[in-house]
Amino acid sequence: MTRTAAYSAAQDRVSLAAAEPLIALGALDGRYRTAVAPLVDHLSEAALNRNRIHVEVEWFIHLCEQRVLPGLPQLTAEQVEALRSIVTGFGPEEIAELGAIEAETVHDVKAVEYFIARRLDGLGLGELKPLVHFACTSEDINNLSYAVGIRDAVEQVWLPAARQALAGLSELAQQAAEVPMLSRTHGQPATPSTLGKEIAVFVHRLSRQLRRIEQQEYLGKINGATGTYAAHLAAAPDADWPGIAQSFVEKLGLTFNPLTTQIESHDFQAELYADVARFNRILHGLCVDVWSYISIGFFRQIPVAGATGSSTMPHKVNPIRFENAEANLEISNALLDALGATLVESRWQRDLTDSSGQRNIGTALGHSVLALSNVTKGLKQLAVAEDVIAADLDANWEVLGEAIQTVMRAEAIAGVDGMENPYERLKELTRGRRVDAEKLKEFVSGLGLSKDAEARLSQLTPADYTGLAAQLAKQFAG
Repeated sequence: MTRTAAYSAAQDRVSLAAAEPLIALGALDGRYRTAVAPLVDHLSEAALNRNRIHVEVEWFIHLCEQRVLPGLPQLTAEQVEALRSIVTGFGPEEIAELGAIEAETVHDVKAVEYFIARRLDGLGLGELKPLVHFACTSEDINNLSYAVGIRDAVEQVWLPAARQALAGLSELAQQAAEVPMLSRTHGQPATPSTLGKEIAVFVHRLSRQLRRIEQQEYLGKINGATGTYAAHLAAAPDADWPGIAQSFVEKLGLTFNPLTTQIESHDFQAELYADVARFNRILHGLCVDVWSYISIGFFRQIPVAGATGSSTMPHKVNPIRFENAEANLEISNALLDALGATLVESRWQRDLTDSSGQRNIGTALGHSVLALSNVTKGLKQLAVAEDVIAADLDANWEVLGEAIQTVMRAEAIAGVDGMENPYERLKELTRGRRVDAEKLKEFVSGLGLSKDAEARLSQLTPADYTGLAAQLAKQFAG
């Protein structure tokens, strides 16, 4: 979908981050401010108001371009630029002014209307003050403003953070693609893999979720108090209002929703939050696995100069990046799940539960962005401990029991005598006990296998028994 000059102009604007207080009740606006500050420009209250001004200004311009009412002038390029400068120049002083207006109106969207109207005289457009917020209910402005903010937050902040974390994970998977590793299923020693292949599984899963999120539609509507265009038709009965509405919504870079109540139904938001939450859950699983690998020494953490791992134990380097990420992913998902559940419901044609709920979108995505930042940093502090991984693998020769009994099955099918009950015979040899290389090779030599099969098994080690793991890791690591 192409985006017009209106959308491009909205990107060239004053940053809102500096206008926010640095001391706040929430951790995202306090301790973790640096990691999530880019979201302020899209999902803060100030950003919402700037987006409302953006939508109102563009609707004003669009109505003039469409000449839907008698007497509407054709705006000059200079007037259009001046109108859009109301949006791009929205900074700390304007935030304060708008706040003062809202304190008087006790209505956020009405305050935006008055804020814009104040500026029209200076632009030589004072006679067009009635065109501001023309035929609109508050939700016509709000739904589009939220859609623009959510889209920009996802595309300009969340997705880049996710891609950065995924790039680090892909690099680790490629680096460790050929590092043989003892697997553990149900926490027990199992058929070896490579460390890179196990990391590549997460790369593959997370990449799928990113593709879904990248293809997300962001819906919008501008059809009046109950979605009927009633006021529009009352004022201009001959105008093609659905067509005008669609072209306007698409001009904002959104997808038109042609049928709604007073509110845009928020289904796209529920879809998006479900996908982000699923990405979060997969990432949470990665954090748990990496934390566990650190705990058994498969990864060494590279100490950060000057950092302290424990207040009392000097030797410790705690895996705090992954622990922090786990907690923030859980908080993010609690909010995303709640938003996805509540936003798709509205009593009859309108209630205000969505108004309160949507003000937490920034918090929900903020905890996810914070988690992604920690994962990215945590991955950079990992070193693969190949010696520890190799020692662990060499201590578990019994995992070759699977290979031996499977070869015995193949030999039986080929007509080799003495291959009866392969599973049971290997179970008796290996279950509940450690079997070293010598004992396993002795067992193989006494089976009566064909020469080729015996040669293959006698040369097999746990480190070699990784199948296509390295190939799969390289194929899917990125």
